[in-house]
Amino acid sequence: MALYVLADLHLSQTADKPMDVFGAKWENHTEKILNNWQSTVLPEDTVVIPGDVSWGMNFCSSAEDLRFVHALNGKKIIAKGNHDFWWQTMRKLTAFTEKNGLDTVSFLHNNAYYEQGFIICGTRGWALSETPSTSDKQIITREAGRLRLSLECGEKLKEEHPEAETLVFLHYPPAYGELVCAPIAAVLEEFGVKRCYYGHLHNVKAESLAARAGGARLYCVSADVINFKPMRIDKAD
Repeated sequence: MALYVLADLHLSQTADKPMDVFGAKWENHTEKILNNWQSTVLPEDTVVIPGDVSWGMNFCSSAEDLRFVHALNGKKIIAKGNHDFWWQTMRKLTAFTEKNGLDTVSFLHNNAYYEQGFIICGTRGWALSETPSTSDKQIITREAGRLRLSLECGEKLKEEHPEAETLVFLHYPPAYGELVCAPIAAVLEEFGVKRCYYGHLHNVKAESLAARAGGARLYCVSADVINFKPMRIDKAD
């Protein structure tokens, strides 16, 4: 059994949102995801998807995309991305999956999971800016609070699984180049997080990516960046 991660699926089974407008790499990307996923992930594995799952604007228009994810091998834990407009409260998300029999799909939202020997925590995060607006600052404060809540849930799980490493999954990068989201980084440092995975960025050069934030090693796992193949997360040495 293993843990994997893949962000930014950008599925559009019913939405008119072709991704190849963002470059040739995105041509037939859904088929690439399907083939790579099924040849890599086993039914007993777990995959974290840190946001931007579907272009659907609501449950109705995202249902086929979520059914697609459900049918993929393994258990899936989905976090919210900036394009996941279908996202609702946890109560409504859970009711939707139960009503539609999507029992391989769970949601990372003010909570935490123990999976494959790891504790899974995270939140969406927010866009980096050299001059954040008042509204941006409010959202960042809220997201830092949600990350803290998730990590506090993780601490309770750690009481039962003291050997488990706590991993954080964000949609937005907590750092990029010289920019750092200080409130998010502070929470990562406070809880001693060693590894953090994020998506959102596309067509980026490796040298532009920040290596660390708040003591945590950062990994960009956007689908196009890691060639539309779930990346395995191994235990730390």
